[in-house]
Amino acid sequence: MTYEAFKDDSLGFTTRQLHAGYDPTEHDRSKAVPIYQTAAFELGDYDRCVRLFDYSEEGHSYVRFSNPTNTVLERRISSLEGGVAAVSFASGMAAISGTFFNICQQGDEIVAVKTLYGGSTSLLESVLPDYGITCNWVENEDDPASFEAAFTDRTRAVYVECLGNPGMNIVDIEAISKIAHAHGVPLVVDNTFATPYLFRPFDFGADIVCYSATKYLAGHGTIIAGLVVERGGFDWLNGNFPQYEQFYRDFEGSIGVEALKREMFSKRLRMRSLTDFGGHMSPMNAFFLLQGMETLSLRMDRHVANAQAVAEFLDAHPKVERVNYPGLPSNRYHELAKRYFPKGPGAILSLDVAGGQEAALKLLANLRVFDYMVNVGDAKSLAVHPASSTHFSQTKEERAAAGVYDNTVRLSIGIEDTADLVEDLRQALETI
Repeated sequence: MTYEAFKDDSLGFTTRQLHAGYDPTEHDRSKAVPIYQTAAFELGDYDRCVRLFDYSEEGHSYVRFSNPTNTVLERRISSLEGGVAAVSFASGMAAISGTFFNICQQGDEIVAVKTLYGGSTSLLESVLPDYGITCNWVENEDDPASFEAAFTDRTRAVYVECLGNPGMNIVDIEAISKIAHAHGVPLVVDNTFATPYLFRPFDFGADIVCYSATKYLAGHGTIIAGLVVERGGFDWLNGNFPQYEQFYRDFEGSIGVEALKREMFSKRLRMRSLTDFGGHMSPMNAFFLLQGMETLSLRMDRHVANAQAVAEFLDAHPKVERVNYPGLPSNRYHELAKRYFPKGPGAILSLDVAGGQEAALKLLANLRVFDYMVNVGDAKSLAVHPASSTHFSQTKEERAAAGVYDNTVRLSIGIEDTADLVEDLRQALETI
């Protein structure tokens, strides 16, 4: 018998989420991915040490740079996403921050939409400017021309989420990628809410995909983790990125021209953003993340089915002013959802409760199955008031631009029995 499923990318998604990237013969034939709980690895001898540190040989020396457990994870997400390489980080915010620092230098700009997770907005608006990196916000994310209008000669990246948080808006990824590429810059997509099972941004022109792997990829609310995946093929030597030209000159002799052109973003991301800033994912968390990913497709099917049923119930309820879920035919993004999310547009939704903030808080106070938590993407259903939590640091005007109002409640729909979730929401709404 010859086991080769670990290297066969022609296999189906569910098969690859179990096998991709892990060759047992490289790990004493352990069928489960081992946890390499160590701070460092033997260098062997002087010559090998030199090869490791000039990057002419791939291997492990110090865990702040790489770890065999994490390497399996990175290979697996690359296979599922259809990319050439990936880098794992300690959190989703570390992954996003590392991505921006890897693309931008002082004086550079990022074009981004306003309908982002509050932490990402704060990073772009309040943190990166301290390092000389600024953001030009798109006025109307539904209009590709607004993206074009936000560009300047210093724009170095476009950043969007596959599904907005918490309004679940959908931007036209393919159209935006063409605009970005016409300007010689990459499109970065946060794919946290969809996962590669529901949506693969690379298929529509994205260049970099970021994850808070804490959410659906892990699936059980037990770890904090982040991932960055590179599609490959973007021309980092097009004149817009002098730091990559220097990186290429520094390592073309040791890493090699072919490897650099294939995955130069990931090579530099690991050497600069990951190693120098120290945001490495622990091997224990990488192991737990791999365990979660083994059931990803099965869970996402259940998440989506539950979300659709809950959205339809809420959409018909008299005490709900509006439900934001692209799976509803009445939703303004329903046609884009059918195009980009044929398996379903995720399992996050938001609702605006009739009666203002007081009614929204009363709904939250009376839920018995949903738990009041800031996290999303758990197997268990969660609810939160975004205006007082995830988007708390923003002004009322900024929250409104993101679709967050005083009466907005965000729901993360889990995999419980559908009837129990609907009944919980029904009884809570009756108390208003």
